[in-house]
Amino acid sequence: MIRHLTLALTLGLSTALPLALAAPAFAQDDGPLRIEITDGVVEPMPIAIAAFQGSDEVTGLVKNLIAADLTGTDLFREIPSDAHLSQRDSFEEPIAYEDWRAINAEALVTGEVSVEGDTVSVKFRLFDVISGHPLGDGMQMQAAKGDWRRAAHKVADQVYARLTGEKPYFDSRVAFMQETGPKDARRKRLGVMDYDGANIDWLTDDSALVLSPRMSPDGNSILYTSFETGFPQIEVMDVASVTSRPMTQSADSMSFSPRYSPDGRWIVYSMDKAGNSDIWQMDPATGASRPLIESPAIETSPSYSPDGTQIVFESDRSGTPQLYTIPADGSAEPTRISFADGRYGTPVWSPLGDLIAFTRQIGEKFHIGVMRADGSNEKILTESFLDEGPTWAPNGRVVMFTRVTPGGDGEPRLHSVDITGRNMRPLDLDFAASDPAWGPLLP
Repeated sequence: MIRHLTLALTLGLSTALPLALAAPAFAQDDGPLRIEITDGVVEPMPIAIAAFQGSDEVTGLVKNLIAADLTGTDLFREIPSDAHLSQRDSFEEPIAYEDWRAINAEALVTGEVSVEGDTVSVKFRLFDVISGHPLGDGMQMQAAKGDWRRAAHKVADQVYARLTGEKPYFDSRVAFMQETGPKDARRKRLGVMDYDGANIDWLTDDSALVLSPRMSPDGNSILYTSFETGFPQIEVMDVASVTSRPMTQSADSMSFSPRYSPDGRWIVYSMDKAGNSDIWQMDPATGASRPLIESPAIETSPSYSPDGTQIVFESDRSGTPQLYTIPADGSAEPTRISFADGRYGTPVWSPLGDLIAFTRQIGEKFHIGVMRADGSNEKILTESFLDEGPTWAPNGRVVMFTRVTPGGDGEPRLHSVDITGRNMRPLDLDFAASDPAWGPLLP
């Protein structure tokens, strides 16, 4: 028996107004149709997306973006529309399951897009073609017409969640640095974009060097390192108002590599005094700070576990850069978790808490890898001239990072990879970019 999932609700998605309703609950129930995701070879699920009903030009754009989101995971294969045997005349028309089985579709998405004034409404339904049953009672979303991409991402999120049993990540934003100019004199500016590189908003110009953006847990602010005063210090940017303020101001120390705690209550960062870098903790509400880890070694790149109880960081206390964990209150000595050959850095904890992503240098090659929180089950995902700075998708399934091409004219580009090591792909940007920082799933 299929456990029916009721998804009927309306979301206000206009970015001009706060959302009136909570985000939808993503499906986690058992059902007859489900992709089994393992480290082995995954045969993408054949899925049909019927032509959406609607006469506005946005209709085709919504349908195509849903398809791009799903197929971009490499977990789904869209059956071309010219192979469809059923040509639907209305959204309410009964499903001719035999026609969809004949083209080997396992799942079917139908939809309707309507536009009234500046508002776009998107309805969709998901069907299990094999068993001949709907997966849920349908769903409707509303957005300002200019925000049609968010509505499409929300639909793709629901389909992904129902068919994988995992939380999705399509309706999320990424902070990053655009890079211009020659390799030895880069100019950088801070921007935020959709996870797929669209809808870019620029938050700074390139008059002052800024580095290492990090999203807040709610996505409303971004921490970053600024050289505006000539000395690296931490600033925070309010994304909505595009206003910034300093978090650290010191004439005898450098502050960098900041990150929020999962609840936003604390900020951990690196502070360098007289050539020695330690880990500090700050209360962003008051600005009060204290040293969390002090030693003669260089410690940097701290990252909280999702439950806020642990911090992973990089230290050269063993002679080479390695990864260590410590209780978030600093109540115990650090525990080393990396022991393989090479140099480890830029660790960041998965939102699920099960893995830590990192950069690892072995000889002249750089890699992005993941390991469990105790250092076991290390897995290398990438290899190139220079891969660095991983950041996690909100569901802990995908890692985005910077890849720099070799040579005097080498440029940084953003790439993503699944935690199984499959589906490596560049982000569709027509400029050099680095330092990605993935934000939360949007409400």
